[in-house]
Amino acid sequence: MWNLKNYKFGFDPWGLGLFLVIMLPNCIWFAVPAPNDILRAESVTPLLDTVGQVLQVVLAAALCGVVNTARSGPVSRGYTAGVILCVLLYFAGWAAYYAGAAGSAVILTLCLAPCGAFLLFSAARRTAPVLIAGAGFTVCHAICAAVNFIL
Repeated sequence: MWNLKNYKFGFDPWGLGLFLVIMLPNCIWFAVPAPNDILRAESVTPLLDTVGQVLQVVLAAALCGVVNTARSGPVSRGYTAGVILCVLLYFAGWAAYYAGAAGSAVILTLCLAPCGAFLLFSAARRTAPVLIAGAGFTVCHAICAAVNFIL
């Protein structure tokens, strides 16, 4: 799993599809503000936000463009179900947010569910570069969410 010889640059349409599905609610949010839209407040963690954004770009690039050539066989149904569950939970979080709920549980769902989808997807495909970028992004994203919107 960690041998860099097993990775090549190549297009992963499933990785791109997952990224686009996760980004869809964000695009809607940019265009249509939600009631009680606390996510538009100015961040008190600008440096950590920047690190998280860089890791998010690396995550997206690796998700769509790094392939593990040593991976064999189909992806486990458990991983697939986990990714789907995370995506559905994420959409439910956005539905709750647009319904006016902006409590800790909703913020944590919006923060952690997409990260879980990315991490499960990369674990299923055994792509360590995506796992590493995803783990770093998850840590940054969780700290920023906690400091800016929960604590």
